[in-house]
Amino acid sequence: MKTDITKFIAIRNSLLQERSQIEARLAQINRALGASAPAAPVAAAPPAAPTGKRTFSAATKAKMRAAQQARWAKIKGAAPAPAATAKKARRKLSAAGRAAIVAAAKARWAKVNAAKAKAGK
Repeated sequence: MKTDITKFIAIRNSLLQERSQIEARLAQINRALGASAPAAPVAAAPPAAPTGKRTFSAATKAKMRAAQQARWAKIKGAAPAPAATAKKARRKLSAAGRAAIVAAAKARWAKVNAAKAKAGK
């Protein structure tokens, strides 16, 4: 504990000495430049204005609440509350739709290959 305080005091004294040396050097520079008055200290940039508190929409709050309740239910071992929204049924591609997609892809590739063959001649 005592060594920490002595280290702190030594560092502080070193920094104060360095500051006085820098101030003396600045005074020499000001005299060399012919400045009659010492340079004004540079003001720190003003802190950015606070943008205000972020808020969540009611829908987001409801989702967060449901997720937290599910987490607690899992921890406590109880069954989580059922979700309010039902899953949508997956859509299935018909055979005719698939055939149309395959035919269009074959036509595109035939066109690409014909262009390559024509460019190669």
